[in-house]
Amino acid sequence: MKAVFFDRHGGPEVLRYGDFPDPTPGPGEVRVRVRACSLNYLDIFSRRGMPGIRIERPSITGGDCAGEVDAIGPGVSGWSRGRRVLVDPAFVDRAAGRIRMLGENCRGAFAELCVVHHSQLIALPDGVRDEDAACLPVAYGTSHRMLFTRGELRAGEKILILGASGGVGTSSLLLAKLRGAFVIAAAGSAEKCARLRELGADEAIDYSTSDIAATVRERTGGMLRGGGYDAVVNFTGGDTFAPSLRCLKMGGRLLTCGATAGFEATTDLRYVWTGELDVRGSNGWRCDDLLALVELVRTGALRPVIDRVLPLERGIEACRLLEERRVFGKIVVRP
Repeated sequence: MKAVFFDRHGGPEVLRYGDFPDPTPGPGEVRVRVRACSLNYLDIFSRRGMPGIRIERPSITGGDCAGEVDAIGPGVSGWSRGRRVLVDPAFVDRAAGRIRMLGENCRGAFAELCVVHHSQLIALPDGVRDEDAACLPVAYGTSHRMLFTRGELRAGEKILILGASGGVGTSSLLLAKLRGAFVIAAAGSAEKCARLRELGADEAIDYSTSDIAATVRERTGGMLRGGGYDAVVNFTGGDTFAPSLRCLKMGGRLLTCGATAGFEATTDLRYVWTGELDVRGSNGWRCDDLLALVELVRTGALRPVIDRVLPLERGIEACRLLEERRVFGKIVVRP
């Protein structure tokens, strides 16, 4: 098969495109012929190397994929060759006592073929395109759980989304609007802010020219005067964490599902106790989140934001575009 792979950690320069041995499904496993694979920052982190996570090399990233059943391993029933499927990237391997994450600690879908446990398969309705389905798990699934299960977002609430132009950002915007929330989207250019308003954002903040916390204070007033928002989505971390707290109203909720700008965030505890703020972490998604999202796409209520679709042979280019933040929404690769 053809694949994009690497045999040492590093930047995009370590990636190679070429022939790779076809994977063989073992007991309980299914081989999927990949029809679409969307990229996430998980792919960047895995390629760079993450503390405490060891991977088999040469390695293939790619956690989000849709395709069709290509081969079936021993002990698998209920699936047939040619069946269209979405893959849930996470498999809880209870026998081994660990979580296998496609494209992270096991070889992923940035290739023509990948192997997963049969329990990771979700049947795809005919009305759902491969490209749309492949966008759902990591970004949209994470947003769905963060906003609704952990964040308890309600209609009429005001929510600020930082980094709103990426995969998790655009998905959070769309899902929050479906819930009936008032959305303030923050991004790093006037062009991105304009596109976010076109997607449905009620307001936008260009943080390349404006200080987020100061802008929120100007628009709404200080926390002690009734200003701020009900919720803030911050998956960037780093030096954006403390300013996020200053954007919340009394009793507000800071929702986080990642830290693309750094895990060691500086905070300001004065706002936490003074405002009686909640900081709520959300870890990934559950199968129910993915089933709900597939149904939203099937009915036309949700259409994932796709920046572009590139062929697999341009997969290294796709990785560079994502890493350089030159993507609005999701970037999808098709073998």
